[in-house]
Amino acid sequence: MVDYNLERLNFLIVDDNKHMRALVTSILHALGAKNCIDAGDGADAFKELRHFPADIIICDWNMDPLDGLDFTRLVRTGNDSPNPFVPIIMLTGHTEMNRVVEARDAGVHEFLAKPISAKGLYSRIRSIIERPRPFVRAGMYFGPDRRRRDNPSYMGGERRKANLQADGGGADRELSQAEVEALFS
Repeated sequence: MVDYNLERLNFLIVDDNKHMRALVTSILHALGAKNCIDAGDGADAFKELRHFPADIIICDWNMDPLDGLDFTRLVRTGNDSPNPFVPIIMLTGHTEMNRVVEARDAGVHEFLAKPISAKGLYSRIRSIIERPRPFVRAGMYFGPDRRRRDNPSYMGGERRKANLQADGGGADRELSQAEVEALFS
């Protein structure tokens, strides 16, 4: 299953559940990663980033006092952020469309629904490696380009929040993992 050697990558795992941190660390070790550290919330993780050069962050959404979205925003736009360009994979049990879009709009690279698997986590890491995205600054947003594909033949209207709401919403509906991935495509 593993095509890439992950042993030289540094992973920061951020989750308030120590069992989830241990599970993610175990999966990463099984995939060949050697350098994994963890933090129990976004505030501790931000402190860790000051002395640990994370190559990829795997972060839970729901934490206190600093949740995964606020942590992502802090990493992307904080004046004292040590690495605003680090790829972030968001983990959550909530896959409603509005949450996926909110994570994307905060600057998350990849989104992975719980329960996680080695195959699912590896596919997100592989996507980060194989399809790096340029970073953009647009208004208040700074992060990876939210459009993954350039479609020069696209002649339709803008696909922005207002246009999506005009299409009928569906913001509270749970999305499948395939639908989540399509939003990040």
